[in-house]
Amino acid sequence: MNYYNLKDRHEQVDFKTATIKGQGKEKGLFFPEVIPQFEKEFINNLSQFSDEEIAFRCMADFVGNEIPVEVLKKITAETIQFDIPLKKINDRISVLELFHGPTLAFKDVGAGFMSRCLSYFLQDEHKKVTVLAATSGDTGGAVAHGFYKAPGIDVVILYPKNRVSKVQEKQLTALGENITALEVNGSFDDCQNLVKQAFADQEINNHILLTSANSINAARWLPQQIYYLLALKQWQQSEKEVPVICVPSGNFGNICAGLLAHFRGLPADHFIAACNQNDVIPQYLKTKNLEIKPTVATLSNAMDVGNPSNFVRILELFDHEFNTLKKTVSGYSVNDKTTLETIAKVYTEYGYMLDPHAAVAYAALEEYLIQHPDKKGFILGTAHPVKFPDAVEKATQVEIKIPDSLGDLMSREKKTVEINSDFKELKRFLLDKN
Repeated sequence: MNYYNLKDRHEQVDFKTATIKGQGKEKGLFFPEVIPQFEKEFINNLSQFSDEEIAFRCMADFVGNEIPVEVLKKITAETIQFDIPLKKINDRISVLELFHGPTLAFKDVGAGFMSRCLSYFLQDEHKKVTVLAATSGDTGGAVAHGFYKAPGIDVVILYPKNRVSKVQEKQLTALGENITALEVNGSFDDCQNLVKQAFADQEINNHILLTSANSINAARWLPQQIYYLLALKQWQQSEKEVPVICVPSGNFGNICAGLLAHFRGLPADHFIAACNQNDVIPQYLKTKNLEIKPTVATLSNAMDVGNPSNFVRILELFDHEFNTLKKTVSGYSVNDKTTLETIAKVYTEYGYMLDPHAAVAYAALEEYLIQHPDKKGFILGTAHPVKFPDAVEKATQVEIKIPDSLGDLMSREKKTVEINSDFKELKRFLLDKN
């Protein structure tokens, strides 16, 4: 399988190169040259396959022969070595819980897969590699955990100061060893722009072997398809209707992976991009006008993105056909007031505790189902409520206990390097560090 640069189609690379480089010339994202199709027998009989076999079949075509079959089977099995249950909240809305991994967030799947692939590809590399990533909250923790103490790999994570939760910040800043956290005076979009500039800077790349762990990296983005298949496997066991799938959306890598799986044959009645007040894409789907906006800080901070990088991949999937895209995907914007009200209502009525991101998705799906009373669907629960205690406790009046798995981490000292959103500062740091 080859991948082409969405900004320069003449640049084509294999999976290994796409994984190591992260992005192409002119900050372009890599996209698979073909969309491999699932066999109908496989999709219609998912219950007959183990989760490990499903994960392997999902990824095999994208990796090709660049990783031996037995190694790839081990990688995909380890990627999903925690529970990913689909649970009913009520008769019409279920939730796919993606927060049972080591950092309690959905990004454990993508980061786990990518870190294992990168470690395999770099096992004979004598030059140290620097993984550079921006985070709006959960990516950083998942990447830090995935690469923690990995030989020959340094990790540098940029995050917006005062815009991540306490648990998220500890997961970024308290590990030490080969993990460095840069606390940026700015927004997530500023962090993401700094990372893209670093990849495009010739002097940095002459001195440092850089790779990215954001969902701009194909190896982080593609494995997110796996849990849509695992959701369908569980859905088919109790429901006859094809589901509406509602995804909390910020940088749009997650919903893009779901749509890719849909193009490959995953049944879905409709997709909903559930956004907070950062509503660039919901507005685009209404007006056909893609207007980048400054980021607004919200309770669902991991979705505070004013310029979603992965949306260009969604446009590519749909051949830039707006009308076709609009038939498949709806966009909803949910404010903080409704987010809190939704957390409170769902906990009171159903005894289920949503985090702010899942609450945005629940509110969006609920509104869609009011307009389509014959349909059912599920949301993606992308993070554990404990990562957002202020909002959840305010809404439910219930104190959330820190899981035992986080106890040691929360007691460790925060270690960061503070920088401004000035590329010269990041460049100086990277060159001095190496």
